[in-house]
Amino acid sequence: MPSVLVRAKRLVVKVGSSLVTNQGLGLDHAAVAQWAEQIAELRRREREVLLVSSGAIAEGMQRLGWRRRPRQLHEQQAAAAIGQMGLVQAYESCFRTHGLHAAQILLTHEDLADRRRYLNARSTLRTLLALDTVPVINENDTVAIDEIKFGDNDTLAALVTNLVEADVLVILTDQQGLFTRDPRRHLDATLISEAKATDPDLERMAGGVGSHIGSGGMLTKVRAARRAARSGAHTVIASGREPEVLLRLTGGEMIGTQLVAETMTLAARKQWLADHLQIRGQLKLDAGAVRALAQDGKSLLPIGVVDLSGDFERGEVVSCLNPEGQEIARGLVNYSAAETRRILRAPSSEIEARLGYIDEPELIHRDNLVLL
Repeated sequence: MPSVLVRAKRLVVKVGSSLVTNQGLGLDHAAVAQWAEQIAELRRREREVLLVSSGAIAEGMQRLGWRRRPRQLHEQQAAAAIGQMGLVQAYESCFRTHGLHAAQILLTHEDLADRRRYLNARSTLRTLLALDTVPVINENDTVAIDEIKFGDNDTLAALVTNLVEADVLVILTDQQGLFTRDPRRHLDATLISEAKATDPDLERMAGGVGSHIGSGGMLTKVRAARRAARSGAHTVIASGREPEVLLRLTGGEMIGTQLVAETMTLAARKQWLADHLQIRGQLKLDAGAVRALAQDGKSLLPIGVVDLSGDFERGEVVSCLNPEGQEIARGLVNYSAAETRRILRAPSSEIEARLGYIDEPELIHRDNLVLL
């Protein structure tokens, strides 16, 4: 299969902290200039590019003289606030030399968890692209707390890919790509040039976490590729230190690891559901309910739910688990956790008798449910 970037019109490019800050030594202005030059050339070739850039915390650490990423949340937020100034200035000055505007977009999960804010974010990004601007996106580490953090910019990049319906997600890292084993420990490790984004063996190969500079690792990149595939986007994981890597990839050269999406693009509303990171509860289904959802495309009825966990309210997102505990779907629930407990295993005809009222005959309507 040729490079998935050959025909890609809209790309999300993510660069990691170790690349942006030269392994934590401070902003690598030469590297930022090279990416800006490549992105400017892609724009001239009528490709749309959104840049998800790590590096704010790492740059703040360097300015503060800290050698290791702080564990305390308030210290991370302070480092991000200091480092974000230098990061944005570097991108703006580099893009300006090519006649391009850069736009700073800072997101938290709350911005994407709320349907209205999700749509607003999508509209803003699309407008920026139409204005021939390069959006530079980062997590808003200065205000994000653990409950609303994406956790790493690989996940954020995948969510942005889905948000703007990009064709390809390019994750630039300090590794050549995904290997069969950790190449730093195993000399017999071989580079995986191509695989399916949904291959369950990829997580085992990806191993553990990343460096002391960033918060991600190869595992987060594999999971990001799987998430991006939900909107039909392919993913390429490649070394950001390869000369003109973006231009060579879009020119058809196979560099790094190509993870191919096979799923059909989800409808916009269901993509929003699939992208939810904050799940308020879980519903454990029996085999019949799993079959009704997965094979017959039906709604979830109370009679098919055997157990639940979490303290959710009507309209919040919950996970649907099969009897083995695997998540097969998620959706907007029509009843609170307390109400759901009272109607477990009951036919819809008994809801009113048990609750004294009935809002909906379904626990989750199929229009508000997405299969995973």
